[in-house]
Amino acid sequence: MATEIQSVLRHWRRPEVLLYVMAVCSALGFAVWHALLNNFAIERAGFTGQEMGILQSLREVPGFLSFTVVFVLLLVREQPLALISLLVLGIGTALTGFFPTALGLYCTTVLMSVGFHYYETVQASLALQWIDKGRAPETFGRLIAVRSFTSIVAFGTIWVLFEWLSAASGPPILDYHWVYLIGGVAVACIAVAGWLLFPRFPQKVAQHKHMVLRTRYWLYYALTFMSGARRQIFVVFAGFLMVEKFGYDVEDIALLFLINAAISVWLAPRIGRMIGRWGERKALICEYFGLIGIFTAYAFVDNATIAAGLYIADHVFFAMAIAIKTYFQKIADPADIASTAGVSFTISHIAAVVIPAVFGALWLISPAAVFLSGTAMALLSLAMAWNVPSQPSPGNEVLIGRRPVPVAAE
Repeated sequence: MATEIQSVLRHWRRPEVLLYVMAVCSALGFAVWHALLNNFAIERAGFTGQEMGILQSLREVPGFLSFTVVFVLLLVREQPLALISLLVLGIGTALTGFFPTALGLYCTTVLMSVGFHYYETVQASLALQWIDKGRAPETFGRLIAVRSFTSIVAFGTIWVLFEWLSAASGPPILDYHWVYLIGGVAVACIAVAGWLLFPRFPQKVAQHKHMVLRTRYWLYYALTFMSGARRQIFVVFAGFLMVEKFGYDVEDIALLFLINAAISVWLAPRIGRMIGRWGERKALICEYFGLIGIFTAYAFVDNATIAAGLYIADHVFFAMAIAIKTYFQKIADPADIASTAGVSFTISHIAAVVIPAVFGALWLISPAAVFLSGTAMALLSLAMAWNVPSQPSPGNEVLIGRRPVPVAAE
């Protein structure tokens, strides 16, 4: 009996399982925070568009500063840091409802965002280190599926509490601060359980404790930046188009979110397996061809149903960005992974800081021009994807622009 129990524990106490547990934790915390934010900010904190803009900018600052994670690694290893970050995410979420003022919401948002972005940075590094290259694409797909399923459960539960049950019996059963508290405490408990129930998994390769910027990673940096820029156009302006041009209400947008999440649960692991079979080059080329068509169609669409189909297809194609991560895994010096994960998060968030403001001004002149700019970005990304080798590896990072020097010389 004892032998069987030990066998079960060995099966479950694996790095891959811990990645799934942490993915549930992160998705739950962000879903609870995000689902209630607009209503809570307007109804309880008296927010206008100005305060919401400030809050969203503050939320992105920790992402922009993700490179600083490498300095924290001087004090604590990545696995404990990931769990501590999730604990901070839970605390920030739990406290949100108790500070219904502009300053209070700014502070709790920054606290939540520090935990969320530090976790995302470290999680990306741990996944690349723990998962074999052959299984990495499918595993990343499964992680997306786990997060999507958790988001469905969180959004569905909140919808029942605030819409269905409140409509049947008057005011909501739980006020905002109780939902934030329960969600945040649940996140914190999962983080503590991950700390107590899983062993400290050994690092295969000691990670650099300083910033790493290598010229041979230039294509990875460029693909990461362009992915972040295109993602901002989708996140900020695609949903806005639905509301402004086609009159989608809250329920319609929520339904689109749920459809996207449900599709990801089923499709993301299959996309991962497809990347494993096709290779990163073909997968990225396929993604960018698809996005060229989608962004161009966004610019001229006049039918609400077609627009919804484009929104769903847009989300599906972005799941193929897994290939950027696995491309880096294949070309990287294993000791560079932690530092480069932080640098790449910062690179992708440069766009998050700039795109909404700049393209928001362009939107006032021509919404179509915003999406055609996305088309141009996808075209540039496609040109970059052609430069990805069919079999990327250290020393074979690009087809054009390869340096004729050994990797060790850098």
